[in-house]
Amino acid sequence: MPNGNSTPAFLILDTESIPDGELLARVKYAADNLSPADAIARAQEEARQASRTGSDFVNVAFQLPVAVCVVKVANDFTVQAITCLDAPQFRPKEIVRKFWLGVGMYEKAKLVTFNGRCFDMPMLELAAFRWGLSLRDYIQRSRNRFNGNHVDLFDWLNNFGACRLMGGLNLFAKMIGKPGKMDIAGDQVYRMHCEGRSQEINDYCLFDTLDTYFVFLRTRVLTGDIAMEQEQELVQSARALLQEKTAEFPALRQYLETWES
Repeated sequence: MPNGNSTPAFLILDTESIPDGELLARVKYAADNLSPADAIARAQEEARQASRTGSDFVNVAFQLPVAVCVVKVANDFTVQAITCLDAPQFRPKEIVRKFWLGVGMYEKAKLVTFNGRCFDMPMLELAAFRWGLSLRDYIQRSRNRFNGNHVDLFDWLNNFGACRLMGGLNLFAKMIGKPGKMDIAGDQVYRMHCEGRSQEINDYCLFDTLDTYFVFLRTRVLTGDIAMEQEQELVQSARALLQEKTAEFPALRQYLETWES
């Protein structure tokens, strides 16, 4: 079973964010006197018009984190702990402060993300810039694409940009029999935030973080760090831990039920 007292070797993380309407109004639409909500609506429409797929996602520079979940993983790849930052308030500034405090505390742990080089880490770095947080050790260790202290699984799986892979985390999670996307997708997060559904956003973030952990395990089979038999033992150990954690994280029941089905 996991040893919560040992120092983690890996920090598996995922984030969810919303557009910063006040910043959009001041930067992109300063002459138009728009409200934050109207600035977001205009920026989303402009994004849709510019996107080949119709995505309304606003550039990462205008995003604020509203959920960050972290799974601490030991050197033997067992799950040590699950953390959802600043629950149940989910305040962006406090989420960011606690995230970078943890990264500094576990300075030798590798960060593991799915597409984090393109979104999660730049967003968290820009949030640190906004609020004046020092990232000295992280900047020195983790921003090298190939040899840094950050493993972006999507970057790794697509041969560092040589191959264009479609389907995202959902594809790779479901490829190995894990839940993947259920009844929420990333483009619903802003609407959910407006409706005051912060806990549901956080639950969705937690599910993606767990999927990222299981995808990470399978990539370690490819690298030869663990055998397939070991991976299956780790998966069963993680499943047992999630079942134990359902009182603390009730949404895990949905994750486990979807996994079973």
